[in-house]
Amino acid sequence: MKLGVITDGISRDLAHAVDVMDEFGLDYAELQFVGDTEVGDHSAGEIREIDALLRDRGKPVSCLSRHIFAGTTSANRAGDALHMQHMDALKRVIDMAHVVGSPLVRIMTQKKEQILWGSHGAEKWNVAHGAWDTMAPMIAPAVDLARAEGVTLVVETGNGTMVNSNYTARRLIDELDARDALKVLWDPANNCWCHELAYPDGYEELRGGYLGHVHIKDVQVDTPRATLEVREMGQGQLGPLFAPMADALHADGYEGVISFESVYHPGNGDFEAGFRACVDRFKAVFGP
Repeated sequence: MKLGVITDGISRDLAHAVDVMDEFGLDYAELQFVGDTEVGDHSAGEIREIDALLRDRGKPVSCLSRHIFAGTTSANRAGDALHMQHMDALKRVIDMAHVVGSPLVRIMTQKKEQILWGSHGAEKWNVAHGAWDTMAPMIAPAVDLARAEGVTLVVETGNGTMVNSNYTARRLIDELDARDALKVLWDPANNCWCHELAYPDGYEELRGGYLGHVHIKDVQVDTPRATLEVREMGQGQLGPLFAPMADALHADGYEGVISFESVYHPGNGDFEAGFRACVDRFKAVFGP
């Protein structure tokens, strides 16, 4: 399978990140921050420099990952000031995608409401009434823009967002009838927070053409204590599940990129050291 990395997890110095990618034989660059700037905020000249560097070094861009719609809430509506700020940023990211040849652009969703649906009394006392229904109208203009621009959006399963599981991601795509322009960016470690078992449960939700991109990291969650620990790959709760996940992706002919998300450090804040501690296992599990 195609393996890559979110480059700023190694370093925001893109040239150095590419050197490290070469060292470990990773081919695909996912861009989030380059320098101190998030994708979508670089100048035209900076984008040309980024493109030239990656093309010269033979590193195709797998995805441009700005935090589109992150920070919005169920109180926001399509067309309000905050929504338009995010739509403007999305347009800039799509413009960058055309230059650097990225087939995918990431979006997020509104902040999580804990209980979206319920029955036998919960529908009256516990559900955040109407919260879910505000989301599709917020995302629909982004889907329309992606279709017009010939790019595919991927919605990330996030820790604190309304879409925080493969089930909710698939439900959103179905409600928008958008499987042609919107796919799931599956981050199984994020899904641990809502206790969606990555395999087989979470993976089964993606069958039928919903999967667009994958982030890999390992974590240990303690939801009652509101605590999340990023762990060296294989040492967290996903450790026993990585191999069956990889086997299923292989068996189903997944053609997208699997990006290592290097957000682990060994206790000293050195994320490159964390990357080096994890990358061999990442390659061994998900590589060809």
